[in-house]
Amino acid sequence: MKIATKKKLEGYLFVLPGFLYILLILGYPLIYNIVLALRNVNVKTFAAHTDVFVGIQNFKVLFADPTFRKIFGNTLVFTFGCLFFQFTIGFIFALFFSQKFTLSGPIRGLVLVAYMMPMSVTALLGKNMFDVSSGVFNDLLMKLHLIQSPVEWLLKGNTAMAAVIFMNCWVGIPFNMLLLTSGLTGISQDIYESAEVDGANKIQKFLHITLPLVRPAIVAVLMLGFIYTFKAFDLQFVMTSGGPLNATDVLGTYSYQLSFTQYEFSKGSASAIVLFCCLFIVGLFYLRMIAKEDD
Repeated sequence: MKIATKKKLEGYLFVLPGFLYILLILGYPLIYNIVLALRNVNVKTFAAHTDVFVGIQNFKVLFADPTFRKIFGNTLVFTFGCLFFQFTIGFIFALFFSQKFTLSGPIRGLVLVAYMMPMSVTALLGKNMFDVSSGVFNDLLMKLHLIQSPVEWLLKGNTAMAAVIFMNCWVGIPFNMLLLTSGLTGISQDIYESAEVDGANKIQKFLHITLPLVRPAIVAVLMLGFIYTFKAFDLQFVMTSGGPLNATDVLGTYSYQLSFTQYEFSKGSASAIVLFCCLFIVGLFYLRMIAKEDD
């Protein structure tokens, strides 16, 4: 056996355990979910073993459902709302903490505490912060005389969505700051000094040096932020349970409700497949952009 072929075979053998693990843990549930979405499995047919193949009928019913269309819209509003605020504020923080000043390291570490907290803990914190009777937001706004009576943040559609977006940004801003700071610190100061010699001001240096050189980090932050936010579940589930009246429901919580509250297993799987397809398309787009950057 040739040495090159032997090394190639050894490489496959090293990869095989990880591949089998991924196939078992991720591949099987995904395939089973697709099969489930193509059948009419609910609590009645599951118990009697009378489910049959229905093809894409579950998807037709799902897309014709006004509730699903509303929840899909909620998912987009939640995702792009979070991306806008957490990226903008995270970028500002990254620019600030990329400068050298006293206590920049400890302060940046404190900001990262929010990112290290489990999302369920963040959701409970948000639920208490926006509580109508004892929440810190109502207390603060009333002391500042900005409101006359407590606001029912989590009991009204628009304010409930705003509260959920706020708490997700609470976690997302440190994540964005961390990745963007890494991109900013990788830019050589010699480039800025050369630009200053040529007469460039701060705005010109930002537009023509900082943004182009930190572009790979920006793309990574936006794509990863979209994926993490679009598949959100635990924040809405703990903080609002999708309410009021599906105002904060997203695809993740809706799939859960269909499957484990209404026991419409096939419809829940179909909703999960829609979520997977959206993320799969975004993932392919991200990989294509990475390939172009490498070229």
